[in-house]
Amino acid sequence: MEVGFIGLGAMGSAMARNLVAAGHIVRAWNRSGNPGVDGLEMVGEVGDTLKGDATFTMLSDDMAIREVALDTGVLSQAHPGVVHIITSTISVAFAEELSAAHAEAKVAYVAAPVLGRPNVAAAGALNILAAGDGKALAKVRPLLDVLGKKVWMMGSQPRQANAAKLAANMMISMAIEAMAEAVVITEANDLDRGSFFELILNTLFSGRSYQNYSANILNERYDPGFKARLGLKDLRLATAAAATAGRRLPMLEAVRERMNAAVDAGGGECDWSIMADYTLKKAAD
Repeated sequence: MEVGFIGLGAMGSAMARNLVAAGHIVRAWNRSGNPGVDGLEMVGEVGDTLKGDATFTMLSDDMAIREVALDTGVLSQAHPGVVHIITSTISVAFAEELSAAHAEAKVAYVAAPVLGRPNVAAAGALNILAAGDGKALAKVRPLLDVLGKKVWMMGSQPRQANAAKLAANMMISMAIEAMAEAVVITEANDLDRGSFFELILNTLFSGRSYQNYSANILNERYDPGFKARLGLKDLRLATAAAATAGRRLPMLEAVRERMNAAVDAGGGECDWSIMADYTLKKAAD
């Protein structure tokens, strides 16, 4: 297939490489120049990515996507039949706005945010949360299958996939904080965190989030996988989604405030599990 790709950061580059390796023709545009991905055809204008069968957008947030996809009027340049797949984590409200803009431009739109960090993307093992028109989803399903180990169908409205991604990220942040607070109790009673994590990983909490982030907390290593400033962005988006629905979520509010404090303390460029380090240090004060 002829595929466009907008946004070649750590995640986007890994995904684009896998599409090239699978034999697809990939034309890419990146705001900060060519990141050096072999096999890509770099184009000079973002509109040149919307001339094939499908175009992926992997940009950091609502504002970046608005600037590139809406403010430029690029959707009006899309060739008939192209499906625009936005894999970024964005607000539910913006997903609705994107749906309306794509409908007006007569461009099919699929939301496909992903679960996984750059190393997972490089391995083609992402979990992809997909929602949109059934025909558009069927057309791009072979591309999604290249990028992920499983495609989870979330519904016919793109916002459904974005709501699922925000809820999932909210739950991961809660797991990080839960482990940190558990370590406060156990270490106060002379139980080392390695023994405690061995217990919980082999009994109550064996999921990937607990495995990955308990290792960060155990080793006190917070090299960026998913940066804390982006995690804070997602928690703010989850708060906004709850407010729009007329709901108040006290656990979300608490963990958002703790993530915000960790970022303010200088942890914004660290992995978002740096929140656990902040909690442990504050508990010791």
